[in-house]
Amino acid sequence: MANQLDELTGPVNAEGRDINVIQKQIPAKVTWRSTLFEVILWLLGIIPGLVFLFVKIKAKNYLQKLEQQVQAQSSTVDNYLENRVQLMINAVSIAREAVQFETNVLEKVTAYRSGLNINESNRSLVAKDIDETFNSVVSGLQGLRSVNVQFERYPELKAHDLLKKVMDDNRRSQAEITASRDLYNDVVTLWNKSIFEWPAKAIVASKEGYTTRIPFAASREIKEKARSNFMA
Repeated sequence: MANQLDELTGPVNAEGRDINVIQKQIPAKVTWRSTLFEVILWLLGIIPGLVFLFVKIKAKNYLQKLEQQVQAQSSTVDNYLENRVQLMINAVSIAREAVQFETNVLEKVTAYRSGLNINESNRSLVAKDIDETFNSVVSGLQGLRSVNVQFERYPELKAHDLLKKVMDDNRRSQAEITASRDLYNDVVTLWNKSIFEWPAKAIVASKEGYTTRIPFAASREIKEKARSNFMA
C-alpha cells in the first residue's frame, strides 16, 4: 500500500502556511449518555455510585487547583512585564538629561509609573506597547555612542556602561517573559485537555460551566517583524 502522505508526489503549498491561535473558548459539555452512565452506576448498587461520587469530588478538586495554577502563571507573566517597565523607567530617569527622548515615549513612561492595568483581554496589547516603548528608549541610548559631547557635558553618565546594562537587563527580562509565557501555555494546554477527560472531569467541568482557555498569541505586527531582515 502506498503512503497516504507522499511528500514527493502529493500536493504541496509552495507559499507555505502561517499558523494562528484561534481566539475561541469551547465550553465543556456532556450529553445525556453521561447522565445515563451515572444512573446505571447507582442502579448497580450504592457502592459503584458512591465510588464515582468520590471520583467526581477528586476531579473537581483537581480542576480547581489547576485553575489556580493558570491564574498564578498569568500573574507571573504580569510580574515580569512590570519588571521590564521598571527597567525602562530607570533607564529613562538616568539618561533623560543626556538623551532627547521623543515626547510620546516620555508620556508613556510617565503613565507606566502609576502602575500597570493588565487583564486577560489586554495582556498582549500591553506587552506589545511595552516592547515598542522599551525599543524606543534603547534607540535613544544607542545615540550616545556617537555623541562624544554628551560625555563632556555629563561625565557622571557612563553611557556605554548604561547602554550595556540596559541591553543585558532587557535580554534577561525578555527571556523571563518568554519562559513564563511558555509555562502559562503549558498549564492552559493541561486545563484544556483535562476538562474534556470523560467521565469524571468532563462531567464536573460541564456542571461548573468551564470553558477552554486561550493561550498566548503574538500579534500580527510582531510576526511580521520576526520575518524581517534585522540587518537591513
